[in-house]
Amino acid sequence: MDKQMLKQHFPSLLVGFIGAVFCQIVLVAVGFGLLFHSPLKDSLRDRLQSIIDRVVTEKNLTDSAGNHSDVIDVVDAANPAVVSIVITKDVPKMEQILNEDGQSNPFGAFGFSFPQYRQNGTEEKEIGGGSGFIVSDDGYIVTNAHVVSDKDAKYTVLLNDESKHDATVVAADSTLDVAVLKIDASDLSYLEFGDSDTVKVGQSVVAIGNALGQFRNTVSVGVISGLSRSITAGSNGGSEQLSDVLQTDAAINPGNSGGPLLDLSGHVIGVNVATSSGGENISFSLPSNLVKSTVDSIRKNGRVVQAYLGVRYVVLDAEYAKANNLSVNEGALVIRGSDGKTLAVVPGSPADKAGIEENDIITEVDGVKLDSVHPLATVLRQKAVGDTVTLKIIHDGAEKTVTATLEERPSED
Repeated sequence: MDKQMLKQHFPSLLVGFIGAVFCQIVLVAVGFGLLFHSPLKDSLRDRLQSIIDRVVTEKNLTDSAGNHSDVIDVVDAANPAVVSIVITKDVPKMEQILNEDGQSNPFGAFGFSFPQYRQNGTEEKEIGGGSGFIVSDDGYIVTNAHVVSDKDAKYTVLLNDESKHDATVVAADSTLDVAVLKIDASDLSYLEFGDSDTVKVGQSVVAIGNALGQFRNTVSVGVISGLSRSITAGSNGGSEQLSDVLQTDAAINPGNSGGPLLDLSGHVIGVNVATSSGGENISFSLPSNLVKSTVDSIRKNGRVVQAYLGVRYVVLDAEYAKANNLSVNEGALVIRGSDGKTLAVVPGSPADKAGIEENDIITEVDGVKLDSVHPLATVLRQKAVGDTVTLKIIHDGAEKTVTATLEERPSED
């Protein structure tokens, strides 16, 4: 369309444009009229308000540069309380054997020998690292038990201000994979535990730790991907069964073990413990409520005080039940060790006093059904020493109910 034609048709175009705008205004007005006067107004208004609230929230979460200010605030507040744990140990110091001329003589008298070495004392070397976080201003620190499992090693805590402190392992709970260290310091920044029972799938989280044992206070951000997961985690050449853990897509790498998983209020809702080697963005954290009870016990008693039933068991599933012709697919089958020597029921234990026997199946504890998500160990962690629990069991094919009074778990030493 040339200029002349545009000039001729401009009045019509202008009228059409004004008409279109007017129609839009009318439609919006009608929409709002329906919104506030139709029978569905309450649900529609609620949905509209939630959208507005979300937009406003997202706007408030970012600063002028587009950064997520809430994450920045959490990291700024938490970083001083996140520590790196350096593991050192005396290892053999080897030296090469030299001949009388001071040469290594790698070819020997006949030209075909290898260099030989001998031990010349020991030397202290760094053999690993992990993460932790301070939970009191007088120097109590939480980490994973597998991080500090070597009783012959020395542990040094490196604070965010670059200061170094010798650390003592106060106690460790290997079944939960939690340990508490103590350093000689005061007036320290520390983190507080949140309520992991209120955590929701999809909520934002921040992980901080000593990634790969090299990059201190590395920050990663993600969401809660799943709740109450059960995993088999490998550590130090062994493996451990962990139940009721949180799954997150926040990057957690080797060396992050023992570091905090934080909500956007800066509270610890998990302790980072494992990551999947066969997938991407699949990592796991111990829920804070379980960790807090263990930490409180250690700080109060200097050891882990844990309720104890006294049975060895396997968690049933459909495959195991079918292979062994069992009447139920879920529960805890009381069974002795594969060596045939480790008894299924500890003599004199609460289970023994309650009449529980080998091959019994415990199906419920105080009305809570036992399954892979809620195994016996996890349910018992919610109990205290001295509690009397009601157990449903299957004995010789018949269901019955027994009671047991829990005692303190014997020391692992």
